[in-house]
Amino acid sequence: MDAMQQHLFDSYRAARRGEPPPPAPGTHDVAVLRELRDHRRFERVVAGRPATGRLGTALSRLLSRLGLRRPRGGPVRPS
Repeated sequence: MDAMQQHLFDSYRAARRGEPPPPAPGTHDVAVLRELRDHRRFERVVAGRPATGRLGTALSRLLSRLGLRRPRGGPVRPS
């Protein structure tokens, strides 16, 4: 049984019991990934490491070597 069939089965059962139907598969995937990212950032800060991680640090170094600055929340622009 795949996820869609299970969802249909659970929806039918909820309707028979007068309960609200469950959310469709994949509804909260993006929110879960954001929570996981935030949790990992939090764990790095608590451990005394930079919150950006290795990839963010490497990108910052590369941009500074190229003479580009990376403004927070915006696109990369030449300085």
